[in-house]
Amino acid sequence: MNPRDPFLNLYSHGFARVAVAVPVCRVADPAFNAAETVRLHREAARQGAVLVAFPELGLSAYSCEDLFHQRALLEGCERALAEVIEASRGVGAVAVVGLPLQVDGALYNVAAVVLDGRLLGVVPKSYLPNYAEFYEARQFSPGGQALATEVTLCGQTVPFGAQLLFAAQTGQMHAPLTFAVEICEDVWVPIPPSSFAALAGATVLVNLSASNVTVGKADYRHALVSQQSARCLAAYLYSSAGPGESTTDLAWDGQALICENGTLLAESERFRADAQLVCADVDLEKLARERMRQTSFAASVARHRGELAAWRTVRFALRRPDEEVLPLRRVFDRFPYVPSNPQLLDARCEEIYQIQVSALVKRLQSSGLKKLVIGVSGGLDSTHALLVCARTMDRLGLPRANILAYTMPGFATSLRTLDQAMRLMEVIGCGGGMIDIRPSCEQMLKDLGHPYASGQPVYDITFENVQAGERTSHLFRLANHQDALVVGTGDLSELALGWCTYGVGDHMSHYNVNASVPKTLIQHLVRWVAARGEFGEACSRALIDVVETEISPELVPGDASGQPQQSSEASVGPYELQDFHLYHTLRSGFAPSKVAFLALHTWGDAAAGRWPEGVTARNAYPLAEIRRHLRTFLWRFFKTSQFKRSCVPNSPKVGSGGSLSPRGDWRAPSDAEATVWLGDLEQVPER
Repeated sequence: MNPRDPFLNLYSHGFARVAVAVPVCRVADPAFNAAETVRLHREAARQGAVLVAFPELGLSAYSCEDLFHQRALLEGCERALAEVIEASRGVGAVAVVGLPLQVDGALYNVAAVVLDGRLLGVVPKSYLPNYAEFYEARQFSPGGQALATEVTLCGQTVPFGAQLLFAAQTGQMHAPLTFAVEICEDVWVPIPPSSFAALAGATVLVNLSASNVTVGKADYRHALVSQQSARCLAAYLYSSAGPGESTTDLAWDGQALICENGTLLAESERFRADAQLVCADVDLEKLARERMRQTSFAASVARHRGELAAWRTVRFALRRPDEEVLPLRRVFDRFPYVPSNPQLLDARCEEIYQIQVSALVKRLQSSGLKKLVIGVSGGLDSTHALLVCARTMDRLGLPRANILAYTMPGFATSLRTLDQAMRLMEVIGCGGGMIDIRPSCEQMLKDLGHPYASGQPVYDITFENVQAGERTSHLFRLANHQDALVVGTGDLSELALGWCTYGVGDHMSHYNVNASVPKTLIQHLVRWVAARGEFGEACSRALIDVVETEISPELVPGDASGQPQQSSEASVGPYELQDFHLYHTLRSGFAPSKVAFLALHTWGDAAAGRWPEGVTARNAYPLAEIRRHLRTFLWRFFKTSQFKRSCVPNSPKVGSGGSLSPRGDWRAPSDAEATVWLGDLEQVPER
């Protein structure tokens, strides 16, 4: 790969690097505070950021109290702002700085937006706290009282008001940057100005805050900022006053936060004695797509169109950082479907099982049946489904013998998987047993006139599907005979890739508990049950053996030692990578070029021999491999597999990553083309 290929620049894929600064300040020393602001502004730009937010009243310090009414301080703050504006020439990043400003005889707590020697606009604080330790109404007027819509400051006449949007005009950034500013208390009120700003089009919300620290307040800020970013489907930058503010009556912790749609991306270290600059890469494209996907957001815009008419847009030219290569700093989960927080691990895994179990309980109750039929292969999917069945029977107070589990060896069943199936069925206490399907398959092949019936070793798709079909036929007829319900075992990954035989057990059933659970999550869940030991030590050992078995359909006879000749991942690609592709395609609607960029960032690095933390050369994927496997995914997902998904049985949706049920997250024509997705993939360098 060309090391200067723009493909490696985060701005080519809808991201923008933003920053929040916590400078060291001096109370009532605007010149010192301006110098610190300039230094951190330049550092943010050097790191590739295009937007940096500073604390509330940062040029004066927040804790000046009645000094705000002193002419010397106000004039000093205006000179300090002029220094910041002049120093911003050629920096290339927008700075949002706080200061006191007199307008038409009233004093306002404002945010000044600065870029490349220009003042773009000034935003006053709307809500002034005047309770407990706060006395802002003593010094300032609320922004809503201002009559002026423009202000002349530092020799420039610019828009003034709380209802301003700042929209970047650039052909180089893949997704547009539009931001709005509010100040501290504004986000603590029932309907913050940023809520309307988001409806008016802002995808990035900036809060210049001071916010003194008290016990427990940091956790509340986390919740407040996270929730506001989630409700607004936006990124939220929150600054806070830090070292140097007066401790006459208050203390300060310098907590700065960057959240995106409810997720904390970056945070400062609280109580630091030195200045800090916190950067994060926000996904502007994803935010825009979330707003498009959640149609209630557009409905809210329509409902409030009267209030939104007052918002004005300040447009400005912004060039992205010159570096052609600007890698992401943001960390993405390699296994996006798998619970990644160890502290939440038990709760999340238990919740997943509870969702599946409660769904199966309801289906049994509504059907009036008390027995389940399931095919157990000794592989991952049927093992996980069997565990769900066992928990279901326990929940209903029915004997596990009501689980009629059948393992049905065929021409290619390995001794290992057969042994694992038998062990699992025994330790769980299932009814059922083993049915050898080879005689009925031989009869079918004979009836078809297949070469295998006359002794020729022809292992074609017909040979494979005769075995799969016979298993399914047995399961449905056993269910008829035993007055039971057939439980499906096929997973989300197989449905996405079309790696299932039409109309058979991994595709068709009376009810499928696994249809929205991907392969990587099933591996994780089975390991989790084994570690808990809830079904006993013998079961845990069998479960670990299942997880460590190579994934294979076992439909073609293996080698002389009995090892399977087929590997699912050799045909459809590694599930760990294909599940990554699936998540970002299905959940976020990203173009293949962006999916490849994220995969390269997560599973491999552009610098040869250097991998992300936790990835080794053994399980890393160079760009050429990512591109090859993504092509397989796109072709199978968009072109060849939808007809199978259009008629899948009922199944509960488990995670927010999506399902492929035609009654749920995914509705698509069965005869669409994959041309546009494969065409976009051509933008990805071959190596």
